[in-house]
Amino acid sequence: MKNHFLRIAVLNLGAMLIAACNAPKKDTSTTEPVKDSVAAVASISETSFGTLPDGTPLKLFKLRNASGMEADITNYGGIITSIRTADRNGKFEDVVLGYDSLAGYLKAPSFFGALVGRYGNRIAKGKFKLDGKTYTLVQNNGKNHLHGGKVGFDKVVWAPVASSTPDSASLKLTYLSKDMEEGYPGNLQVTVTYTLTNDNELKIYYEATTDKPTVVNLTNHSYFNLTGNTKRNILGHTLQLNASKFVPVDDGLIPTGEIKPVKGTPFDFTQPAVIGARINDNDAQIKIGRGYDHCYVFDKPLGSYAHIATLSDSTSGRQMDVFTSEPGTQLYSGNFLDGSVTGKFNTVYAQRYAVCLETQHFPDSPNKPEFPSVVLKPGEVYKTRTTYQFSAK
Repeated sequence: MKNHFLRIAVLNLGAMLIAACNAPKKDTSTTEPVKDSVAAVASISETSFGTLPDGTPLKLFKLRNASGMEADITNYGGIITSIRTADRNGKFEDVVLGYDSLAGYLKAPSFFGALVGRYGNRIAKGKFKLDGKTYTLVQNNGKNHLHGGKVGFDKVVWAPVASSTPDSASLKLTYLSKDMEEGYPGNLQVTVTYTLTNDNELKIYYEATTDKPTVVNLTNHSYFNLTGNTKRNILGHTLQLNASKFVPVDDGLIPTGEIKPVKGTPFDFTQPAVIGARINDNDAQIKIGRGYDHCYVFDKPLGSYAHIATLSDSTSGRQMDVFTSEPGTQLYSGNFLDGSVTGKFNTVYAQRYAVCLETQHFPDSPNKPEFPSVVLKPGEVYKTRTTYQFSAK
């Protein structure tokens, strides 16, 4: 009897093994990031990003967290070429504008995803005075200076160092901006660190020192579109800014020196509002900027780190929360995108196809003593940080 039951057990086990072998295999192929089945941890990997015309090889780094979110960053200009994050259904798609290869960034940069410096935004007439001396900068935006000049930090090669822990992946980029580069005084040693955490945060830490008094205002110029893979414009995105004041500008988008309340104007995002709701209002400042291209003043103590903005797309469910230690942000609604550029996914970038939230000090601060100072002196350390945190609802 005992042998009888043993034979039955052996036959049953054999049948189970045969069934398992003949069962249809599960299709595990996917274009979406997949969690490690053993230990889901953050990681960073490196590939080639092509070669500059002078022969300099470039690198592209993929930062990936435990939930599958990814950020691709190149050491050319510190450019964020892609951020892939999930919608409410768990589908991962790209939420920033850019190009499929280096060629696009060399041909028509538009500052997509780039590190901007030494001075983000505009300086009137390309001039400023510091310690009694007048410095003349490159005029690359009409008669004004914009985003560091013709060869700003967005067009230089940064020295990269990659690292990771189970909880985060980091890319540290360093660059020495030499004395009088683009007209700025002082040898400026700059370090920018991108960190992707398992909390779906992309953190950016900026640090700089100088050997002569100079001015510094660093930022990142990512163009966000939370629809995923740039399906449509951002006029339906909802935005809230913890800023009850903004900086009016003249016809050249240079601050007038005033700081005005947003209440009762199309610039009021103190409560969640759809970006396209008032973008065509008959408002003098809206007409000057062709939409939103203005710096907002945050309702927080100078230098403090706080939550300052929430951007969301109701169709995809994606949401981006912004935290910063900076006093303001440039809200830019893609006004000068004109359909002349084709980016990733063979998408023609038309007007309003992205929104920028460039955390920074105010434009033309070197010529506006009433604005928070952007002067950095020897012995001081410039430090700021900004976080973009992604979620879906």
